[in-house]
Amino acid sequence: MFRVDLAGWTVGERVGGSCIHQALRGVCRGFQGLGAAPREASCPLLPCLLLLFGGVGSSVNDGLCGAPQSRVGREGSGEGQGQILQRFPEKDWEDNPFPQGIELFCQPSGWQLCPERNPPTFFVAVLTDINSERHYCACLTFWEPAEPTQEVTCTEDTTEREEEAEEGGPAQLSPVTPGPPGQLFAPKTLVLVSRLDHAEVFRNSLGLIYTIHVEGLNIGLENVIGNLLTCIIPLAGGSQLDSVEDGVRTISLGAGDRQVIQTPLADSLPISRCSVALLFRQLGITNVLSLFRAALTEHKVLFLSRSYQRLSDACRGLLALLFPLRYSFTYVPILPAQLLEVLSTPTPFIIGVNAAFQAETQELLDVIVADLDGGTVTVPECVHIPPLLEPLQSQTHSVLSMVLDPELELADLAFPPPSTNASSLKMQDKELRAVFLRLFAQLLQGYRWCLHMVRIHPEPVIRFHKAAFLGQRGLVEDDFLMKVLEGMAFAGFVSERGVPYRPTDLFDELVAHEVARMRADENHPQRVLRHVKELAEQLYKNENPYPAVAMHKVQKPGEASHLRRAPRPFPRLDEGVVQWIVDQATAKMQGAPPAVKAERRTTVPSGPPMTAILERSSGLHGNSARRLEVVRNCISYVFEGKMLEAKKLLPAVLRALKGRAARRCLTQELHLHVQQNRAVLDHQQFDFVVRMMNCCLQDCTSLDEHGIAAALLPLVTAFCRKLSPGVTQFAYSCVQEHVVWSTPQFWEAMFYGDVQTHIRALYLEPAEDGDRLQVGELSAPEDERSALDVASEQRRLWPTLSREKQQELVQKEESTVFSQAIHYANRMSYLLLPLDSSKSRLLRERAGLGDLESASNSLVTNSMAGSVAESYDTESGFEDAETCDVAGAVVRFINRFVDKVCTESGVTSDHLKGLHVMVPDIVQMHIETLEAVHLESKRLPPIQKPKLLRPRLLPGEECVLDGLRVYLLPDGREEGAGGTGGGPALLPAEGAVFLTTYRVIFTGMPTDPLVGEQVVVRSFPVAALTKEKRISVQNPVDQLLQDGLQLRSCTFQLLKMAFDEEVGSDSAELFRKQLHKLRYPPDIRGTFAFTLGSAHTPGRAPRATKDKGPSLRTLSRNLVKNAKKTIGRQYVTRKKYNPPSWEHRGQPPPDDQEDEISVSEELEPSTLTPSSALKPSDRMTMSSLVERACCRDYQRLGLGTLSSSLSRAKSEPFRISPVNRMYAICRSYPGLLIVPQSVQDNALQRVSRCYRQNRFPVVCWRSGRSKAVLLRSGGLHGKGVVGLFKAQNAPSPGQSQADSSSLEQEKYLQAVVGSVPRYADASGRNTLSGFSSAHMGSHVPSPRARVTTLSNPMAASASRRTAPRGKWGSVRASGRSGGLGVDVGSRLAGRDTLAPSQANGAPPDPGFLRPQRAALYIIGDKAQLKGVRPDPLQQWELVPIEVFEARQVKASFKKLLKACVPGCPATEPSPASFLRSLEDSEWLIQIHKLLQVSVLVVELLDSGSSVLVSLEDGWDITTQVVSLVQLLSDPFYRTLEGFRLLVEKEWLSFGHRFSHRGAHTLAGQSSGFTPVFLQFLDCVYQVHLQFPMEFEFSLFYLKFLGYHHASRRFRTFLLDSDYERIELGLLYEEKGERRGQQACRSVWEYVDRLSKRTPVFHNYMYAPEDTEVLRPYSNVSNLKVWDFYTEETLAEGPPYDWELAQGPPEPPEEERPDGGAPQSRRRVVWPCYDSRPRAQPDAISRLLEELQRLETELGRPPERWKDAWDRAKAAQRLEGRPDGRGTPSSLLVSSVPHHRRSLGVYLQEGPVGSTLSLSLDSDQSSGSTASGSRQAARRSTSTLYSQFQTAESENRSYEGTLYKKGAFMKPWKARWFVLDKTKHQLRYYDHRVDTECKGVIDLAEVEAVAPGTPTMGAPKTVDEKAFFDVKTTRRVYNFCAQDVPSAQQWVDQIQSCLSDA
Repeated sequence: MFRVDLAGWTVGERVGGSCIHQALRGVCRGFQGLGAAPREASCPLLPCLLLLFGGVGSSVNDGLCGAPQSRVGREGSGEGQGQILQRFPEKDWEDNPFPQGIELFCQPSGWQLCPERNPPTFFVAVLTDINSERHYCACLTFWEPAEPTQEVTCTEDTTEREEEAEEGGPAQLSPVTPGPPGQLFAPKTLVLVSRLDHAEVFRNSLGLIYTIHVEGLNIGLENVIGNLLTCIIPLAGGSQLDSVEDGVRTISLGAGDRQVIQTPLADSLPISRCSVALLFRQLGITNVLSLFRAALTEHKVLFLSRSYQRLSDACRGLLALLFPLRYSFTYVPILPAQLLEVLSTPTPFIIGVNAAFQAETQELLDVIVADLDGGTVTVPECVHIPPLLEPLQSQTHSVLSMVLDPELELADLAFPPPSTNASSLKMQDKELRAVFLRLFAQLLQGYRWCLHMVRIHPEPVIRFHKAAFLGQRGLVEDDFLMKVLEGMAFAGFVSERGVPYRPTDLFDELVAHEVARMRADENHPQRVLRHVKELAEQLYKNENPYPAVAMHKVQKPGEASHLRRAPRPFPRLDEGVVQWIVDQATAKMQGAPPAVKAERRTTVPSGPPMTAILERSSGLHGNSARRLEVVRNCISYVFEGKMLEAKKLLPAVLRALKGRAARRCLTQELHLHVQQNRAVLDHQQFDFVVRMMNCCLQDCTSLDEHGIAAALLPLVTAFCRKLSPGVTQFAYSCVQEHVVWSTPQFWEAMFYGDVQTHIRALYLEPAEDGDRLQVGELSAPEDERSALDVASEQRRLWPTLSREKQQELVQKEESTVFSQAIHYANRMSYLLLPLDSSKSRLLRERAGLGDLESASNSLVTNSMAGSVAESYDTESGFEDAETCDVAGAVVRFINRFVDKVCTESGVTSDHLKGLHVMVPDIVQMHIETLEAVHLESKRLPPIQKPKLLRPRLLPGEECVLDGLRVYLLPDGREEGAGGTGGGPALLPAEGAVFLTTYRVIFTGMPTDPLVGEQVVVRSFPVAALTKEKRISVQNPVDQLLQDGLQLRSCTFQLLKMAFDEEVGSDSAELFRKQLHKLRYPPDIRGTFAFTLGSAHTPGRAPRATKDKGPSLRTLSRNLVKNAKKTIGRQYVTRKKYNPPSWEHRGQPPPDDQEDEISVSEELEPSTLTPSSALKPSDRMTMSSLVERACCRDYQRLGLGTLSSSLSRAKSEPFRISPVNRMYAICRSYPGLLIVPQSVQDNALQRVSRCYRQNRFPVVCWRSGRSKAVLLRSGGLHGKGVVGLFKAQNAPSPGQSQADSSSLEQEKYLQAVVGSVPRYADASGRNTLSGFSSAHMGSHVPSPRARVTTLSNPMAASASRRTAPRGKWGSVRASGRSGGLGVDVGSRLAGRDTLAPSQANGAPPDPGFLRPQRAALYIIGDKAQLKGVRPDPLQQWELVPIEVFEARQVKASFKKLLKACVPGCPATEPSPASFLRSLEDSEWLIQIHKLLQVSVLVVELLDSGSSVLVSLEDGWDITTQVVSLVQLLSDPFYRTLEGFRLLVEKEWLSFGHRFSHRGAHTLAGQSSGFTPVFLQFLDCVYQVHLQFPMEFEFSLFYLKFLGYHHASRRFRTFLLDSDYERIELGLLYEEKGERRGQQACRSVWEYVDRLSKRTPVFHNYMYAPEDTEVLRPYSNVSNLKVWDFYTEETLAEGPPYDWELAQGPPEPPEEERPDGGAPQSRRRVVWPCYDSRPRAQPDAISRLLEELQRLETELGRPPERWKDAWDRAKAAQRLEGRPDGRGTPSSLLVSSVPHHRRSLGVYLQEGPVGSTLSLSLDSDQSSGSTASGSRQAARRSTSTLYSQFQTAESENRSYEGTLYKKGAFMKPWKARWFVLDKTKHQLRYYDHRVDTECKGVIDLAEVEAVAPGTPTMGAPKTVDEKAFFDVKTTRRVYNFCAQDVPSAQQWVDQIQSCLSDA
């Protein structure tokens, strides 16, 4: 034995390996073209080959690579390669060569021994040879005992040749242990190979040979075999022969047998026997339909089964379903194990493999696997099988189910008829095929009308016009049919069935004549079934033409004969005898006349013209007769010269031309005006015609499936205008910018269509007039014959013509094609060469030409990459390309076209060479003609353009560039283009773009005149520009491609503009450069806020003022001077100051200090101690600092005031430190900071080093109730963390400066902790270390929080947790380091009590005494705090959270911009696509995370713990979080004044880098726009939506700030810190310097001025709760997209520049000059155009306006709106309290009850334990107690009931009215109190019928009820004894009853309730 490795297959084989080598080569080559139809046999013999196939196996170790090893080693059996023992005849038949590789296929699993004798098996394999001929190999395998005499394998001794065997018979493997018990059996196979497919005859014949052998019959096997090889069979098409005998042949093999061979009537119809029916039985309808679609769309299909015969049948069945298409790829029904590698071929295939090898097929990723035994079809994920188009899919499915299950229709009948006999399996098989035959007839109906007859002689050349077929059927979008038509099977179908004169079959009849019937029967299932049965009868008759004579008589072996011991092995046969019989028969045949198959060829019927499968209306543009009439009228007006009339109709025509019928109508009408191939027009007519043509072509796809471009092609070379004597411009030079012209398929289809027309004319012309080729002039009767009919007639006559005549016709046809090729070379050069060949626009815009350039390496090709991109630069190589490159590209394009069509059409090579020489000359000639045309066309007078509309400018705003004419195009927001909003199509609009010092402004009018004279304005501040890119877009008027510009702004405006042709490229470039210069000035002083009416522009000295003592400006200069000296920079003159470069800013101060106050490394203790007095000049500086917002707020919060000595009472925990007054410690912090009283100023410098940017922790807010403080800082430096938290600060041997800093830092934090009150410490504690509810990195917003605890193990083990309670239970998660997973509530509130705690909540045993909660929580970045241990004394605790970075905000914002303003109209606009892109942006997820962290901090502060927010550098997310926390916690910040203070304090003073994040200057250009502040405003918007009554300012105020923080109109949001503002003299401006109407420099000043005039910033619903702490819902599902991002007002541009937005006052409605009836008060408000708040103000605004108007009419000075509003509210309040129990907000309180609900993290406090639930609680979180205690509503006693009872069904044990004293100096109020003994609560309401609880006192917290005393503001008339106090663990409540008895009763009731508990 030896092994050969061939092409990846390892094959074990015997000596004589050349056979296998050839076999494999044959098989492999066969795979390339497998599956073509077998050629008809010319010999009436059954040209078959009989092989006796035995074998020798290799040893186990030589197992074949294709076989699974599990099969190899069975009981010592071997597995290997079989071999041929004998073959008959020994020589090949002449027309039937020996199929190579047959050994592999006869025993597909390999040759192997078997321990038991198996029954004989039979199957038919199919081989396809190198000529695509199929060979059917019938294999009958039986088993014989292996010779026991041979103990050992003798591979070398038993060499056998392929053709002959030695006397010893086949060699076999013997078992290792001899003897009968281990008897092994070897397979032998009889193989019959034939090119004819008669499986039944094969089975019978081989069975007969086996029977003779096994039964030992006395019949010579040689005779039987000789007869088999020489029997004569009838030709196909028996019914067309003279007698039955000719179509049916009875044969006998000489063993007393009789067999009948019937050939099918029509060769072309496949023979399926029962295979299709079996396939449906095995797999079911849906699976078979999937396989059918997969095979048609060229996917790989693999069948698996344990039965080889089933594999053959399944493959045969699938091929039968594909008829009339023939499968033309690899087709191997049974693939041998050795060839499994074939499955990884890249080409499509249909292959069958034994299920035993299923494991080998697992890794095939793109193969559809059909398991016949399991009945499943597995389609891999990466494979998409396009669905059958509806309604054919559902119709086919239902008919198949009727055929397969006839009982289904009767299953529901009450009285089912007696069961009908089901069809036999064979008949059912034909019925199923009939269903698919009908399907193809419906799919391909009318296909013959789309065939192009390119040549008739000598052989027909036919092409299929795919685009026209799809267009006329209305199936352009159908993926399935498109793939079928592009496939190889369909190409074969066209070449085979396109022939006009040939034999026809069932399909031809069906597709031509029966489609109308099928349409009529669609809704009648019984009629469909009847048709199916008729077709099935014909198919059955084709396979069994003479069922009566089909009687076989063949002997078969007896039962279990295979188990009997055979007398001897299968004998060696005598080849000589067989050969003699064969020779005899051949000699006899030679004398007989050759049998010729009689073909009946006819003209193939074409059938009726095609119809659309679905009658789809063309949507909006349904082509009514009226529309077509408009088109016709407009064209006739144009040609009659009535231009005004035509102009009126043109817009309607352009709109109508969206419809197909109108476009056809246009081409027909234009054809009528062409005489003698030419129509000369004047300029206006020419313009109109060109515009209509462009409009037609712009909707044409590259395929031109409706033939519009084809119809226009002759017209564009016909219409022309005279530019000057001898210079004519044709229409083609103006309609080149359409993709269809650069599509080769379009030109090919056009060419073939024209060739067909001329060839047809060639044969139709009368004999006497040889020159008439004009189709239109033909005589009437001949004119009706189609080209196919003519071709059919010519093919019929062809054999009768003389040789000379044939030659003449061939030459005529060839020269016709050749002349058309020249004609098309000209036409293509017309449409591909641009008018201005210096501009290589052709290459830029048409990727089509470039894609075809793949082979060439010219400059043009190299620059093609850029052409596809939307934007291109002049540097990209286009501008440098010379004209010859344009010409070169066109020449190559035309040459490729000519090559292809001429080769296919049989043009001679000489003619083709001539064409190649001609093409460059044609192109060059055309270029020269165009140059003259281009020159003259430039001299034409310009068309009158509409007047430019000037924009209104702000005071101080100046125009930089005057209007450039542009078209504003739709940008994807549908409303502007008249989309879903239903408004008019405002865009595209024609106008001009202006560039001013402040804005980019477009003003213009809609191009659609039907919209009316509406002015369209779109503008945005130059500073808001985020992206600018060049684009090439179609000009909406004449459809020519123009250069354009797309400008996107962060205020959600987008200008997508196409420059008018009059705007030169240099003007456009100048616009871009100026825009860039204004957007990124080199210095901040170049911005509009500075240049606008500035008092001191850079060249002018500031005005001198009289010095009446140091003014603020002088102070600010002193301050800067001092600071600059401190930092070591020279003092500059008193002009503007350049901000110091960053490298200077970081330098340490020099040693010699001249100034009075110096801040250096070694500060004298005396200079900065609080007791030391300041010098007078410093005091002035200090007083100016004190005026800043920070100080005002600190004083309001009680965080300290500055006395003259800067010292505070020692009892105050915090003090205001002036340590940073020179901005020396931290450049980005304010000058005055709040620090703990105990920390000396000189320590702060060292502490600051531990933090990024020196931003050390400072206090920014204190809770009025819990006295907890909120601190902020930058993130920790690594060194600080190490020193502070690792290893309990064990000192290292060489302790460095960093370590001492860390110690300072630790001391500082301890000082902070020491300054925080500790009154709330009650029970044990649990730390909150790994809080990840805010999990800033996770993308899935989860409503549940997860907390990881890293608590003290002892505390954890001893802790007792209460069971989860409340509606939503608790949220748990296990700790990362084995800590205990605790409810979030107990995590934060520290309520997991230690074991010894007492039942009433008293502190536990002192040994376990620890603080209840950490006094300070540090919220830091998870990355920073990695590996950090908790504070050893557990005074503070780290809460690591994952935060998003500024770059993530930037990336998210970019996606949000694209989602809200897409830039290009969506293909299918739908809300889903917007929501999908919104989700992809992750903007709302970031908002969710911010709100979630903020609510967490609010909860901690509210529970008495202080919080330090220490994230990133401390100026982005930190600022967002601390601002939100203060907004949620403190109602003051929800007022206009408070919000301003909050922004000034946290954002401006604490150094949010507005200039850096807004990329205000050239230096920041690369960093881009990062909307951190905008994101904060979005968060405020979300809270405002949920609590609309808590905010004094309106939502418009937030939008206003959002717009102007990026606009650079005001100086407020410029620069990065107070330090930089002081440097530029911005911070302290002279109060007296401002003049009346001077432009506001501060946004706050502007807001104040505007607020006095209009209530636009005021929220009428403002009715705040006392000390309301807001807890908003933060889940993404609760968030809304801010309408700031989506709304726009095209009437006036953004409404945030109030002076511009207001516009001129409108005249009173009665006399409005709009031509409407004077009495009409109605007004149309358009979405996206009008400002709805202005057009329809809310009721209150309307009333205030009306009031103002009436006062003006009465001659009174109008009072301010605020006074009128306050007066109205006061009056309403008085009306609302007749019994003294009203509420100040009763005006609006009932209007929005549900908005009082809030979401958040609620801390529930109780004596024993607690939970904190992230719940969407709506029942109990709605009110607030007088003390602001929200938690009282959520006691442990109450949560038990909350899930069962709502507020409506509550228990009221005792109720009545009590007066209650409000918290914090609030007045006494009458409330309705309810004592609930069940829930153990005292609740109060506004009045008796109020369902909404305003507050709850949990009786579990009550310590005592005692008599009280009246306090200030108490009701006067009540007895003193009616007062009583209720003391809780938190506060004392003061109550007053109406009289003494009721007071006593209340006290008793409360006492009894307490004692019950």
